[in-house]
Amino acid sequence: MSAENIDIPVYYEQLDDIEDDFEQVDLEILRQQDKMTRDLYAKREKIISQIPNFWPLVFEHAPPEIDEYIQPTDAAVIVAGLKNVSVERFELPSGSPRSVSIKFEFSENEYFEDKTIEKKFWWRYAKDGWSGYVSEPVEINWKADKDLTNGLLTLAKKVFEDDKAGKVGQETENKKKLLEKLENKSLDDISFFNFFGFRGRFISEEESREAEKVENDKRTARKEGKEVEEEKMDEDEEEDDGEYEYEIFPNGDDVALAIAEDLWPGAIRYFQEGEELAALSDMDFEDDDEDEDEEMGEGAEENPSKKRKA
Repeated sequence: MSAENIDIPVYYEQLDDIEDDFEQVDLEILRQQDKMTRDLYAKREKIISQIPNFWPLVFEHAPPEIDEYIQPTDAAVIVAGLKNVSVERFELPSGSPRSVSIKFEFSENEYFEDKTIEKKFWWRYAKDGWSGYVSEPVEINWKADKDLTNGLLTLAKKVFEDDKAGKVGQETENKKKLLEKLENKSLDDISFFNFFGFRGRFISEEESREAEKVENDKRTARKEGKEVEEEKMDEDEEEDDGEYEYEIFPNGDDVALAIAEDLWPGAIRYFQEGEELAALSDMDFEDDDEDEDEEMGEGAEENPSKKRKA
């Protein structure tokens, strides 16, 4: 019998709820994993702190989601100064296991004064059903004429402060300056350090808590067999007030996820891959030297015989 002839009612909302149940299981696994691995990460950090250039080599072999944003100058800073990277799910045990803090530690370098640059990503919910990372721009104390973001990071921070002061959706002088700079800047030329300027949607903790509660209440009602009436959003609520146009690193949330769930937990693997490639490169170099020596040796033997024949 053809599947097309079978009349099976499909309850899409129930399917969504089942997907959400799977997601809740994944989140619980993340909570338990964080709890069980904290001591291991502390042990790892103690060991790798004694290995010169551990993190620079890890970043040199980072996955494409990260590597594509690292410009040659960024790489030079990382090689010369990056001492340590750490990730913390700072809202645990009671909050979201998705929220992460990414901390970079640097030695003295020619580009900025900071020894530690930390960026937090909060997992937030919106009234329109959206959920994802939001953050606040983090200022970097650049040395004179060494700002790799060409002033974008400073302006992103000022724009965020404007919005915090109640100017969301309003044009300000800082927003005008930021847009002008972005219009004259290719995304291909944007420094990795623009990552610290990512902000996402402007959603407060209170707004997120309320939106999450509404969704949880709807889910509970559906499971109890009650009819749930979806709220209609006003046009003003549907708009995000053009916040994304002020992003200086649009894929900052993706990069944060790649660092937190790939690069940081897999750091030993990336380091070992880098070591293996370096060893192979050295072997190839030695083979090339041997080939050159052999060619020179053969040439030395041929030349005297030619002279003798002459």
